[in-house]
Amino acid sequence: MFHMVKTEIWKLKRYHMIWAGVFLMLLSVLLTLFSTTALDGTVWTFSFFTEQVIKNNVTMIFPMCIALIAGYIIAREAKDDTLKSILTIPVSYSSLLWGKLLVCALLSLFFGLVSAAFTVIADLMMGFPGISVTSILQTFIQIILNCLFLYIAVMPVIAFAARISNGHMIGTIIAFVYGYGGMFASGNAALANVYPVTASLGLISYRSYDPAVHWNVLICLFSMIAVLMITAVFVFTAKGNVPVKAAKKRTKTTTKKGW
Repeated sequence: MFHMVKTEIWKLKRYHMIWAGVFLMLLSVLLTLFSTTALDGTVWTFSFFTEQVIKNNVTMIFPMCIALIAGYIIAREAKDDTLKSILTIPVSYSSLLWGKLLVCALLSLFFGLVSAAFTVIADLMMGFPGISVTSILQTFIQIILNCLFLYIAVMPVIAFAARISNGHMIGTIIAFVYGYGGMFASGNAALANVYPVTASLGLISYRSYDPAVHWNVLICLFSMIAVLMITAVFVFTAKGNVPVKAAKKRTKTTTKKGW
């Protein structure tokens, strides 16, 4: 498994889709910056700005982003026509899928790091008060861990889409709706702890200082374990979709009779 993960990491160098993930992390920060222009009396501080970036990551950007990139990475073997060769090594398709999912987990940490860096840079440009070494460290920890937990929450969608031939775009759409549903789940305290997307917020103690916010870390943890178990079922029962190229039919030429 270690060599498989190492090989997949080397492959990332030729995937330009990774830059799309970096752009989407920047887009989340830009959307938050755009919301600061609203004249609604909101007092913007560094911690509040970070919270809004996390909210945009959870509900709009990251589930769709990681599902798109993970689906692309998984689908490359079939697109490049290398899946048939890999499966003859022999390597089971489930092992190959686990290796790619582990690499995507590392990617989620990388995107969290990028998102946190963009957040700090944006705050330094805007000059929001309340920034300090402690708050910057907290921002990096919260955003990076939240991206990892969000990835775990979306893993069943990615694993399910991997069972479908060219299903990574379907997985991206499902992940976007799944993430956007977190906006509605957050309105109910009990549902917010159970719904995997919002449970990721509970595991990083998002806005835990607010008396109106009640997180049950144990339930949030059970939610993450449940999605991991669902993912395991999808992965272990998955079969490689090796594309079969249609053979060209030979056209029989009829010879003319006579002169």
